[in-house]
Amino acid sequence: MTPLPPTFESWFSKRGWSIHPHQQAMLDQTSAPALLLIAPTGGGKTLAGFLPSLLELADGQHKGLHTLYVSPLKALAADIKRNLRTPVDEMDLPIRIEDRTGDTSYTQKRRQRADPPHILLTTPESLALLTSYEDAPRIFKGLQRIIVDEIHALAESKRGDQLMLAVSRLQTLAPDLRRVGLSATVEDPDAIAAELARHPDPCAIINADPGPDPDISMLITQEKPPWTGGGANYAIPAVLDEVKKHNTTLIFHNTRAQAEIFFHNLWLANTDDLPIGIHHGSLAREQREKVEAAMVAGDLRAIVCTGSLDLGIDWGDVDLVVQVGAPKNVKRLVQRIGRANHRYNAPSKALLVPANRFEVVECVAALEAVKEHDLDGDPKGPGPRDVLCQHILITACAGPFDADQLYREIKAVGAYRTLSRAAFDDCLDFCATGGYALRAYDKWKRLLQTADGMWQLRDPRAAQRIRMNIGTIQDTDTLKVRLKGNFKPLGEVEEAFAATLTPGDTFLIGGQVVRYENLKEMTVQVSRRADKKPKIATFMGTKFANSTQLSQRILRMFDQPDWPNLPAHTAEWLRLQRQFSKLPEADRILVESFPHEGRHHICVYGFAGRNAMQTLGMLLTQRMEELGLHPLGFVATDYATLVWGLDPVHDPAPLLEPDNMRADFETWLSGNAVMKKTFRGAATIAGLIERNLPQARKSGRQATFSSDILYDTLSKYDPDHLMLRITREEAMRGLVDFGRIEEMLARTAGRIDHVILDRVTPLSLPMFLEQGRIAVAGAGQDRILEEEAARLMQEAGVSAL
Repeated sequence: MTPLPPTFESWFSKRGWSIHPHQQAMLDQTSAPALLLIAPTGGGKTLAGFLPSLLELADGQHKGLHTLYVSPLKALAADIKRNLRTPVDEMDLPIRIEDRTGDTSYTQKRRQRADPPHILLTTPESLALLTSYEDAPRIFKGLQRIIVDEIHALAESKRGDQLMLAVSRLQTLAPDLRRVGLSATVEDPDAIAAELARHPDPCAIINADPGPDPDISMLITQEKPPWTGGGANYAIPAVLDEVKKHNTTLIFHNTRAQAEIFFHNLWLANTDDLPIGIHHGSLAREQREKVEAAMVAGDLRAIVCTGSLDLGIDWGDVDLVVQVGAPKNVKRLVQRIGRANHRYNAPSKALLVPANRFEVVECVAALEAVKEHDLDGDPKGPGPRDVLCQHILITACAGPFDADQLYREIKAVGAYRTLSRAAFDDCLDFCATGGYALRAYDKWKRLLQTADGMWQLRDPRAAQRIRMNIGTIQDTDTLKVRLKGNFKPLGEVEEAFAATLTPGDTFLIGGQVVRYENLKEMTVQVSRRADKKPKIATFMGTKFANSTQLSQRILRMFDQPDWPNLPAHTAEWLRLQRQFSKLPEADRILVESFPHEGRHHICVYGFAGRNAMQTLGMLLTQRMEELGLHPLGFVATDYATLVWGLDPVHDPAPLLEPDNMRADFETWLSGNAVMKKTFRGAATIAGLIERNLPQARKSGRQATFSSDILYDTLSKYDPDHLMLRITREEAMRGLVDFGRIEEMLARTAGRIDHVILDRVTPLSLPMFLEQGRIAVAGAGQDRILEEEAARLMQEAGVSAL
């Protein structure tokens, strides 16, 4: 057992603390090559991660960078820096701590490279940029430890792959480097440990005492939830009552647009003038920082927010978390719950607020999962090759490299441990030549092999452009919003939304209703006049889809004889569905057929998540078109797809036949805008398309135009190009979630319950009220036009002509 030095022992005693068992375990295993600590929110996991570093640096003998801390959020790095200064200052330790993010000044960044601090706090993108410099070997020469905070959040995205490739590079520069991962919510610790490990070395896992279960319940209101929609406006009076009972309440939403709407309506209902703020990623940095400072000071009673406050920032005296809308993912819910009562062994308090009737069922299922500690998550696939291409270019920026050595380095990364040499060489060739169809163009010839076998940049000046485009986050094209005559921005809106505005239109941003005046120098200029009902701006981010585990839990709930845990109105709704039709089952697909307003409808209950059910709608209407059933349109939710058309479906089995569905899907996908959008994202990450240039950033329209030309050229002349192969793989598992459709069809194995009715069913009712209906342009539309023309001709008495 590693004892604490007297200085540290005294510091703990003065604060009335004793070292937690998991903090002691981190000290005892400090020499392990990799460690993953899973500890509850408020359990002192950040101190546990840094304690060995503070002890090693306490004598003042270490020169240069000792510990690197990486977090998913710039705000989290700044918060940790603030918190870490407390023990360092109070014990008067000779340790310099600095952060380095996109907000750090150019002057400070240059100084940090020349004279690195002992502890540097940064983000994956800033770390990747640091490894691209020629002086990276000197900067990282003495590096001893790297701490990856909220590692579960990074592991789920390409940012995590980028980070672990950078860590592998650091391990080459600093062979004694030890890795530490910190997280409060991990559904599969072994998988995260495998990501963190330097293969084939193992990664030990330390599990802290999880503490008491959260105090979590669903908010029951006098008013019934609506049948559809995501705003939960009905619950605002009840939410305000809860805000009044607590010190500080975080009110989470799944999308930025929903947060804006809810904040606006909450403010209108806030007759007591309670101090309330809003926080999300599309607001101006100054506004976010103002809200954060007010939270820390305890000046706000409630903050309407999104995932921007998901992670482990200690925001003052938060004693209640409200999740508006079904969480869609149990792990995300647990993470958000942890923001309340940020203290060890103190239960977090949270309320779920379903936005609509079906979300009542989802919320109850999520509550049960939290109580059973049943976290969800999809298994991670192999490391993406577009990120690998970017890493090769980053490595080349730092100087000549040996391909064999780089391949061994990459194979040590968990996500890339199965990477074949042929796949690596494909990526290397792409970076060197652009690939077969593009090798005639100097623009994409970025690497060359020298006589000694080393690879290097063909033109050293290319390093600047590569560095300007480092990163895996795909920004939606946005425009700044500013008050006319005022330099400070209010935030950003998407370019596509701004294109819909005409002078005089009003919209919501930062909880304010503003009036669009004009577009000047790529900035949306607004005033504070609010004389129209506001439009809802679209913001970066996606709608979450239900996790497969949560969907299966809902289906198991349907199998119950009764539902005492559900509110009476929702339980009665399900009983009516069982009486007039039937409820979906886990190992079967329920298909309902019924007429409505002169159209034939089928509703397919697949519970595969919103993206997959939307893709299923496209495939079903494609097959119906081929069978002459004249589909007219469809709409999809997390649990079902509703299709309407001119002819009834007597047998749904051919529509759901798995044979050839992948081929049908690829045929549909090849000509779809989804492919071009996916290609643009992968090609930007891989370095084929540059968004940031020395003179300016390309607009969204410019980037789309150039990427579409490239996509069409490669599709025609080089269909097996690496970028097209990556695009197909990404599209299959990304925006369209085809894998979930295949899983659903395999699970149900052709077992279809087809119920034919004469009316709309209770469970399908919300589908008719759902927004986002998609029309099908096909023979059905032609037939409607022909029938309407014939009717008009008959009315006019010219039908015989």
